[in-house]
Amino acid sequence: MAKKELVIVTGMSGSGKTVAIQAFEDLGYFTVQNLPPAMLPKFWQMISDEDNIQRAAVMIDLRSQSFFDDLDDEIKKMSADNNDYYDLKIVYIDATDEELVARYKETRRSHPLSGDKGTLYGIQTERHRLTEIHDMASEVIHTDDFATRQLRNYILEHFGSDEDREGTFAVQVMSFGFKYGVPVDADLLIDVRFLKNPYYITALREQTGLDKEVWDYVWSSEDAEEFYQRESSLIKWLLPKYKAEGKSTLTIAFGCTGGQHRSVAFAHRLSQDLANDWKVNEYHRDINRRKESSNRSWQKNLRL
Repeated sequence: MAKKELVIVTGMSGSGKTVAIQAFEDLGYFTVQNLPPAMLPKFWQMISDEDNIQRAAVMIDLRSQSFFDDLDDEIKKMSADNNDYYDLKIVYIDATDEELVARYKETRRSHPLSGDKGTLYGIQTERHRLTEIHDMASEVIHTDDFATRQLRNYILEHFGSDEDREGTFAVQVMSFGFKYGVPVDADLLIDVRFLKNPYYITALREQTGLDKEVWDYVWSSEDAEEFYQRESSLIKWLLPKYKAEGKSTLTIAFGCTGGQHRSVAFAHRLSQDLANDWKVNEYHRDINRRKESSNRSWQKNLRL
């Protein structure tokens, strides 16, 4: 059995530790933020007893003198007691004093150790206290020239397998009805209301875009096939670019009037087309909404 892995993410305040721990989470690590160093052994004991957790990452944000001392001591103890039972790594996130000062000015935040002596004093004090941890680190990552996306991609590249990296980007393809509101989480929104509406065919009204009769009706509509080919071609061209930009999820939403017929057919077809090359989740938000609304209205009238 492969050894379990514990990554301790620490370093200078403002250097990018939060971005780093989020990237580890995207890779499938069990993550915890702002864990007191004294809790590290208990945390690792808990992880050791969980068969379904093989990798964990802990972000420790040092805000007081006692935390600095505790972290030094706990890491030394864990290293001494390890006996090659698990893989312990310390990832130290760093940036120059000048870069950290600029970041604090940009965010208009004060350094946690600055007190009344200014941001640079706080940074220098923290750097001095972290010297021993810095020297113990398995890897030091300098983020002066890293944007958020670049730091995330660095973590994915250096700590994830090919399978891990493939799993960090997912495509959500959904259908919805405009009459029930536009989904707020949609990245790409495609309106198919210009196509003939199966709702006006009595025999199709109660069916959905997943039923063969409605499916055939939608794709026999004038311009449906051409529109789909144009849209799917654009989406397939865009997906690698969104992934390269660092997005973890891209939501593509097809909308029609009620979210039951046309949008469902389009969303389902695109999900099938993308499934061979991408991790795809298919979701039909309003597929049964009209039926549910009709049932509630019927029950209300019955009570009256």
